[in-house]
Amino acid sequence: MSWLERLSEGLSRTRERFSEQINVIFDRGPQLDDDFWDALEESLILADFGGPATIDIIDQLQDAAVRLALPDGYAVFDRMTQTIAGMFTLAEEDVFALSPVCVLFVGINGSGKTTTVGKLAKDGVDNGRTVLLGSADTFRAAAIEQLDVWAQRAQVPVIKRERGADPASVSFEVVEKAEQLGADLILIDTAGRLHTSDDLMRELEKVVKVTRKRAEQYHGPDGAGRELPVKTVLVLDATTGQNGLQQAREFNRALDLDGVIITKLDGTAKGGIAVAVSHELGLPVFRIGVGEKIDDLRPFEPEDFARALIGDTRE
Repeated sequence: MSWLERLSEGLSRTRERFSEQINVIFDRGPQLDDDFWDALEESLILADFGGPATIDIIDQLQDAAVRLALPDGYAVFDRMTQTIAGMFTLAEEDVFALSPVCVLFVGINGSGKTTTVGKLAKDGVDNGRTVLLGSADTFRAAAIEQLDVWAQRAQVPVIKRERGADPASVSFEVVEKAEQLGADLILIDTAGRLHTSDDLMRELEKVVKVTRKRAEQYHGPDGAGRELPVKTVLVLDATTGQNGLQQAREFNRALDLDGVIITKLDGTAKGGIAVAVSHELGLPVFRIGVGEKIDDLRPFEPEDFARALIGDTRE
């Protein structure tokens, strides 16, 4: 099965729910009247596209309907894939392709951070990268053990401390070790943080600050003085829907995120949340996950995603 087929299968719940709504619209008749636009707007909201993205999608489609003299709702629907794809904020660069780079993974418990780190580590090794993992989630013993399993699977070293250790000091040590080993892909797993807890978010801010401070002194194993960029990426569980959007707002406010990875798209009818987060917050989506297998986490392509999300509701 190709990636596009797996993506389409993974987004089937969202697509089926959206298709049901669209079919109801067309059953009323495809004429472009106020009822059509109101119903289309409601369908996008129900798929968790969010208010700002939905308004912009409708505005663009209405403009196209007038400008191109589109005859009916079917012609409007033909333009939806392109319009939705255009809602995403595009990444200037894939942070995981930078060399060297240090990426801090943040998010709430259960979002899939540790699994995502493990999959990216394996992918990095398969692509010839020198990978180092850091376990800065020192609150959950299970998280340390889980990252250990992934490190063994990818055959890469992992820096860890005993449970309860200061996560900022772990991250500091990870950068130091990366400098000694010449690692060019450094992935640090942080503890899950409730976006509603100011104390926990401040602690995470400290982790990011300490990591960046140490990275400023990074020279690489050959002393060449290579810059080590530190990127902060939010891992977001798609099944949380609009609550996930609120999580993204708070993490972005505190940490000035570089982008997001959206997981568990195969388990939800709320796939539009990817559009909502990227569009409203101006954040690129670096990777999406549609399953548990290693190759079910892939680079994000807006047009492929939009095509799989919308499908074709006409028989």
